[in-house]
Amino acid sequence: MSAKQNIIKEVEQYILQNIPLNANDRILVGLSGGADSVALLSILKELGYCCFAAHCHFGLRGEESDRDRDFAKQIATQIGVPFIEVKFETLKYAAEKKVSVEMACRELRYDWFEKQRQALGCRYLAVAHHRDDSVETVLINLIRGTGISGLTGISPLNQTVIRPLLGLSRLQIEEYISLSGLSYVVDSTNKETIYVRNKIRNTILPLMKEINPSVYEAIEATAKHLSETELIYRTALENIIDSIVEVRNDVTYINLKRLAQQTSMRTILYEILKPYGFITSQLNDIMASFDEESGRRFYSLTHRIIKDRDNLIVAPLGKEDNFLITYPIDEILNIEYIPIEELPPLTRDKRCAYFDADKLPANLVVRHWRAGDRFRPFGMRGTQKLSDYFTTHKFSLLQKEQIWLLVAEDDILWLVGERQSDKYKITEATERVAKFTIR
Repeated sequence: MSAKQNIIKEVEQYILQNIPLNANDRILVGLSGGADSVALLSILKELGYCCFAAHCHFGLRGEESDRDRDFAKQIATQIGVPFIEVKFETLKYAAEKKVSVEMACRELRYDWFEKQRQALGCRYLAVAHHRDDSVETVLINLIRGTGISGLTGISPLNQTVIRPLLGLSRLQIEEYISLSGLSYVVDSTNKETIYVRNKIRNTILPLMKEINPSVYEAIEATAKHLSETELIYRTALENIIDSIVEVRNDVTYINLKRLAQQTSMRTILYEILKPYGFITSQLNDIMASFDEESGRRFYSLTHRIIKDRDNLIVAPLGKEDNFLITYPIDEILNIEYIPIEELPPLTRDKRCAYFDADKLPANLVVRHWRAGDRFRPFGMRGTQKLSDYFTTHKFSLLQKEQIWLLVAEDDILWLVGERQSDKYKITEATERVAKFTIR
């Protein structure tokens, strides 16, 4: 078997072990025109896959960008695959979105790739990351600070994005290009050291190679070990989180007593809160609140945490003026009017409330509770502050915020799903009943 065939076979084996590709799958291939993407397109074509080459023109390098576009189209024709392209106004996008040029390129590229992947009926987008890229990523994450997952390198499969060349080094890719008689273009910015990755590639790794000539292989092996370790870590973590966390109606309850029993409480709390947008720098303040009175709140861009008696309660952010808004009854409740003689035996179902229909005010609405609210619980003569009722019945802060009230101006008829007022109750004189049921 020739050296070229050995490289192709190595990629084929890597795909079989790491990527669930079928022989008849269509693949969209990101083609910049550089050696890595040219090799990727050529190898996938050699392996018999149906490929489409997709090129992004970012307009950042003047004539060099135009050259890359022309070359990409030429090499796609040479290899024998359809070619599609797009040109972006990258600097304008970066200014509008207030992101770096690097981030703008990434967002524009992957958004467009995904649209084209779907339009062409491709199962995957293939990109040309290789082993050396993965090693560089490990070092970038290590320098910036990371958890165990950041030290496992680049994944071969991420939803619809695949990386078939992760088993090859950059030298192997260049060897394949040479043996195949293919050409490629070089991005002049690859030699600049203004970007972190280029500094690591062009400065740091060569120095490390002087200490250990096999540094790439050593870091790659470490990343593989850590990847296997992470699987064990994730399994153990999921079991611990299941014993601490309960999710009800999109609201997450973190049991503080059970959390405190864990030897790595901070790490576990971080893993629980990370999907909700909370960051490491917030952990100290959140954990300090454990010994404080209920009521402390913390916010991410999408969620808030409320420190309650026994739990941290994580809920999606709502409208700031939620407590000042009234809602039409029919958005929350169903109303049925029943003659008293046709009324079936009443049940203890908290989803329902029954009133004398002919005594009800006309201006009923539904709203959330407000400071100063009072009502007369069923069976009582006098009124009670709603806040006192909540305290007596051990309502959490989140339950207080979420409960609906059926009201007529400031007159509370029903804490929906909880307890109705003694006013407007059914009596011997009642002729018609209004039955309210939660939708």
